[in-house]
Amino acid sequence: MKIALAADHAGFSLKEASRDFLEKKGFVVQDYGTFSEESVDYPELAAEAARAVQKGECERGILFCGTGVGVAIAANKLKGIRAACCTDCYTAACAREHNDANILTLGSRVTGSGLALRIIAVFLETSFAGGRHRARIEKIKSLEETER
Repeated sequence: MKIALAADHAGFSLKEASRDFLEKKGFVVQDYGTFSEESVDYPELAAEAARAVQKGECERGILFCGTGVGVAIAANKLKGIRAACCTDCYTAACAREHNDANILTLGSRVTGSGLALRIIAVFLETSFAGGRHRARIEKIKSLEETER
């Protein structure tokens, strides 16, 4: 599985730790930056990684900022992206099982690296349950068509 990563300056160190974790687990990683702790604006970086997921170049994405909220908002502006800001493993599992989330967002200022890596593992190992949830995803997709 190929994973798109992106972070702003606040999420840089957690992105780096996550990239190492993912590569050791055998995932292919496409890193869209940032590549230092120098201040940058997250919307462009989040959108670049989200576009890779949107186009099918990467199967999933993981985005990082201080809280995980900003990058989630930015990524969710792209059609077909379902980015979920998760702070625990249960939420990460439900985001995949029920919402077919294709991007995980994490906040480096609110989630420690040990927990973040567990959340990432759950997010990547959990499959979409389908069934009754599929109809809900279709309703979300229809909102993208009618509300933009």
